[in-house]
Amino acid sequence: MGFSAIVVAAGSGSRAGGAKQWRVVAGRPVIAWSVEALLKAGAREVVVVIAADAAPMAETALSGLSGWRAVPGGATRAASVQAGLAALTADDAEPVLIHDAARPFLSADIIEALLQGLKDADGALPALSVADSLRRAEGDFIIGGVDRDNLWRAQTPQAFRLKTIRDAYAAWPDNETATDEAAVVERAGGRVRLVPGDPRLLKLTYPEDFAMAEALAAPRTVVRIGQGFDVHRWGPGSSVWLCGVEIPHDQTLIGHSDADAGLHALTDAILGAIADGDIGDHFPPSDPQWKGAASDRFLVYAAERVAARGGRIVNVDVTLICEQPKVKPHRQAMRERLAGLLNLPLDAVSVKATTSEGLGFTGRGEGLAAQAAVSVELPG
Repeated sequence: MGFSAIVVAAGSGSRAGGAKQWRVVAGRPVIAWSVEALLKAGAREVVVVIAADAAPMAETALSGLSGWRAVPGGATRAASVQAGLAALTADDAEPVLIHDAARPFLSADIIEALLQGLKDADGALPALSVADSLRRAEGDFIIGGVDRDNLWRAQTPQAFRLKTIRDAYAAWPDNETATDEAAVVERAGGRVRLVPGDPRLLKLTYPEDFAMAEALAAPRTVVRIGQGFDVHRWGPGSSVWLCGVEIPHDQTLIGHSDADAGLHALTDAILGAIADGDIGDHFPPSDPQWKGAASDRFLVYAAERVAARGGRIVNVDVTLICEQPKVKPHRQAMRERLAGLLNLPLDAVSVKATTSEGLGFTGRGEGLAAQAAVSVELPG
């Protein structure tokens, strides 16, 4: 369904510290959030009602968006809305959404619900039920309660057909103040439907509301967990690579690359967290180019795969299972090496070691095992 929209942005915003519609939330002017949401939802035209001297600010705030135009508002919100209605070029039957610029987080779902709700009503508005108990007071003392049944918190945008809202304002008494457009239409005998509101569609009214808005605008993330396991057998040699550190030893681990079981397990854990196969898929042992390769290349590659998806590695934990060599003297160097390779703070990197109490192939000194766990944050 086609529609037009009015975004009311002519207020002074004194309770929020002034000019809240031009302030920035998550890197974007407050007003730009709503105008862009309306345009993306298919608004045929968006009229932005501003103070008479605010045209330069509107041009800056809405730079890069097309399909909107600004008109000067009036001394009251009602006068500003009527200025916006007068500027619309829509026909009488077209739905018009009237929205407060101070509610930045308008969703396409709310817009669609309003347009559907308007099909068999004279108006529609999003609303939230009142969850908190309500009290009346005189000064600092309670004098009674208020029944919250059938009480709703009205939000914007509010939707009407153009002729309906124009006629309702024309009939509104000049000596009365309208709380919102729904009240104007109700006064004229219209029926206004409630549609489910959105708690995120808060109105920025006080300075502390902007901290809440920043939190709501923060990118949504999910945390994924990966685990890896690797084994290599012992063979003749004079040193062994573990977690990117070369340790003098009377044997070495045998493998196609440098056989760094710690790095292999950790690489698999990272790939597992993003469901991107395993180390053998990306670095097949049948490929001669990886013969003797340093395993730090594999680890950095896996970390780059995370970054390419907009994610980040939060922490890693590696456990080496062996009777020899002793890991503790080299543990700090291993942590520092892993932190450097993954660009992590040291306190996000754990390296541990344990024996198998003489049991199994590690207990018999036939090989070394490593297991790793990792947490990864990805866009939600």
